[in-house]
Amino acid sequence: MRELLVIGMGPGHPDQITVQAVRALNRADVIFRIDKGDAKSGLNAAREEILRRHVSGAGYRVVDIPEPPRDRSPELTAGGYRDAVGDWHEARAELIEAAIAAELGADGVGAFLVWGDPSLYDSTLRIIDRLLARGAVDFEYTVIPGVTSAAALAAAHRVPLNRVGEPVFITPARRIAGGLPEGLDSAVVMLDPGFTAGGFDDPALTVFWGAYLSTADETLISGPLTEVAEQIAATRAELRARHGWIMDTYLLRRD
Repeated sequence: MRELLVIGMGPGHPDQITVQAVRALNRADVIFRIDKGDAKSGLNAAREEILRRHVSGAGYRVVDIPEPPRDRSPELTAGGYRDAVGDWHEARAELIEAAIAAELGADGVGAFLVWGDPSLYDSTLRIIDRLLARGAVDFEYTVIPGVTSAAALAAAHRVPLNRVGEPVFITPARRIAGGLPEGLDSAVVMLDPGFTAGGFDDPALTVFWGAYLSTADETLISGPLTEVAEQIAATRAELRARHGWIMDTYLLRRD
């Protein structure tokens, strides 16, 4: 039976991929890669460097799967957002299903290199559940964990994510548009299309921000939010214009 390996690759540095992940990659016949286009070619470059550095043989093939369009309208309601993501997942599932059927033999091993870790704000595992439910292709699958961007952010700034005995809140930016939830003093913010926290007028908040974590382009800014918010927003815009894409996250902490 076919086997799929869902491999967390970390935030992009080849040294942050685990020994377990290296062993898994060296078993793969086909590396499936979601092609997000030229604007995000840096993502594929990081994957290529990991393969070059860690796969000892040349017996694998890379198969690109085009990224289907997704409705990212900012005015989507919570229900509309979930529906839009569901439609996007279904379109992805159809393309991945077709690629597996066409490119992976009945006893072949295929692999997906997932940015960061598959457990945190990644759609791959949900899409695999859809594929199994559809029943058009049979396979078993294994998940290999990776370094998360939250862990890389904390390491880069040399801070823990939580304080003693306190929780840490991990959230997409759209869920904190009105500020941090009451009673939570530490939050890791991901999937921010801009810099949502820049609109907060709270002098008690400190921010630890990072872009392109663990890569040669890593950029870090930290300090009282009201003092560095404009610098982060300007730096983020400049980096996005320079590279054509940006992946960033930040920790908010209330003093």
